[in-house]
Amino acid sequence: MSFFEVVEPVFSSYVMGNAPVKQIATGFDWTEGPVWFGDANCLLFSDIPNNRIMRWTPDVGTSTYRTPSNYANGHTRDFQGRLISCEHGTRRVTRTEHDGSITVIADRFEGKRLNSPNDVVVKSDGTIWFSDPHYGIKTDYEGFRGEQELPCNVYRVDPANGSFAAVLTDFDCPNGLAFSPDEKRLYVADTGIMFDANAKQHIRAFDVDGNGRLSGGDVFHVIGPGAADGFRLDTDGNIWSSAGDGVHCIDPGGALLGKILVPEMVSNVCFGGRAKHQLYMTATTSVYRIVLNRQGVQKP
Repeated sequence: MSFFEVVEPVFSSYVMGNAPVKQIATGFDWTEGPVWFGDANCLLFSDIPNNRIMRWTPDVGTSTYRTPSNYANGHTRDFQGRLISCEHGTRRVTRTEHDGSITVIADRFEGKRLNSPNDVVVKSDGTIWFSDPHYGIKTDYEGFRGEQELPCNVYRVDPANGSFAAVLTDFDCPNGLAFSPDEKRLYVADTGIMFDANAKQHIRAFDVDGNGRLSGGDVFHVIGPGAADGFRLDTDGNIWSSAGDGVHCIDPGGALLGKILVPEMVSNVCFGGRAKHQLYMTATTSVYRIVLNRQGVQKP
């Protein structure tokens, strides 16, 4: 069985033929938001419909990290090592402090409730960037059906000074987002309006200046089959994106280099392991892992 589809020859040097795609956990309804905690040697991920955050630890297995999770979706860590989470059920972004207490980062914009924060990244200056599509309030499956009060935007929060801004306002439904290794480019997926058969589904790329202002925004890549739900970058700036048939590797110029084939539709990915050389993939009912000849962008 082949675990890979090589499109460009360089992809063969990124993967290792004897390193399999391994299912490390299963039995969930919709897994999302993987984040690696190197200091605790564990992976956290969301099982959204079951309202819980799970923990997977090598040589130990799976346990429940938090329930209820307020139907948490995407996660990341800040540069103090704290967990940043997007919660559908409470329509907010939170930070879990080192003592376990919860701090609300954002739940309203200009007096109106957020929709259902989906994915989140932290820039090296401490600012928190997150997408806010409407998926979690359109049905009761991943949260609670509710009224949409705001457009589906991308926001930036600066906890240092309390500023909160809508930085991208021309998306149908922004979803996954990630910075390039030098943070001079921001990639954002648009996965389209829910229940719209003609939904726009692509990744856009924005230039980021020294003050965090964005420009550009052309379509960078179109995933197929499926959509770019979530993605992360390696140290050379290649994007490793979720797709309908696994994970696609896209170079900084937007060219597809190859695919990791996964037996379930992948929702999101993160790098982890002792050298950040393992790719963890949340995929529908399961979580998978593969060892790569690549390293993810270093985070806490």
